[in-house]
Amino acid sequence: MKQQYTNALTAAVCASAVMLAAAGNAHADRDDWPSSMTVGTASQGGTYYIYGSGWADMVSQAHDINAGAEVTGGPVQNATLVQTGDHEFGMVTMGPAYQAWIGESELAPGMEHRSMRAVFPMYQTTLQIIALEGSGIESVEDLDGKTVGVGPAGGTADMYHPQLFELKGLDVDTRNGGASDQAGQLQDGLIDAFAFAAGIPVAAFNELEAQADVNIFSYEGQDAIVDEFPELSAATIPADVYSALDDDAPAISVWNFAITHEDMPESLVYEVTRTVMENHERMKEIHGSAQETIPENLEHNEFIPWHPGAVRWFEENGYTIPEDLRG
Repeated sequence: MKQQYTNALTAAVCASAVMLAAAGNAHADRDDWPSSMTVGTASQGGTYYIYGSGWADMVSQAHDINAGAEVTGGPVQNATLVQTGDHEFGMVTMGPAYQAWIGESELAPGMEHRSMRAVFPMYQTTLQIIALEGSGIESVEDLDGKTVGVGPAGGTADMYHPQLFELKGLDVDTRNGGASDQAGQLQDGLIDAFAFAAGIPVAAFNELEAQADVNIFSYEGQDAIVDEFPELSAATIPADVYSALDDDAPAISVWNFAITHEDMPESLVYEVTRTVMENHERMKEIHGSAQETIPENLEHNEFIPWHPGAVRWFEENGYTIPEDLRG
């Protein structure tokens, strides 16, 4: 299954390379561009890594720059890596990003991440849980007293699932690990369930359901959860994305955005934004979650200032950036 994703990604990138290169290099003033750029993603097997590797490769092909994705602990770490200038770009969910913005990041407490700038909207990260069908675990409430993987330490899943278990009054023993690793641990009986947070579908979930009978579910009672965590939203897992689902499943989600540092060259950020925003079909070939990677979804960012390069692309294409969010 991993090879299938790699092949699909390679085909999509190669098919678009000539078109992107012709469109991109004609406009870019590259004098102040870095010699390479790194995009912070998350663990292998999760949507972040597939999605981030995909758009980094698109930019690399289009603009002849050494751009690549790096495995990280996820949004919490990505925010800090961009803030400190260790990574040129990163991908964040808005919950951890806001905590970093106000100086309450678990990774760098007391450091206000005010150098972050938004680049483009990505998609909704959905909180999703998978368990083996034979376990009898069919809902969040069934996790009481169980051992549950919650993804890498500092990731979105690690941030929210434990808090939501507590909100529901459940006694859950949580463990950290990469998406692929925890899917393997579930199959081997080392954990009772795997609670992740990623775009739909999660590659590790697809791989697991191809090998075993599973139950996939999320949180019901969304109104009470959103009241407690206003950065979260009610969502749905469509039945057609997982063979284990017979019907759409209620879920909880949070929005994702690509970010960069305020000092990144305007022309580079403009070209990154343009490459992603103007090649929607190619993005969907990289990962289905990119269905939501459209300019209109810029409205879901309410606090990170937009980088001037991104502002230029959006305004050239008829989208308005609020005055208080112009970086």
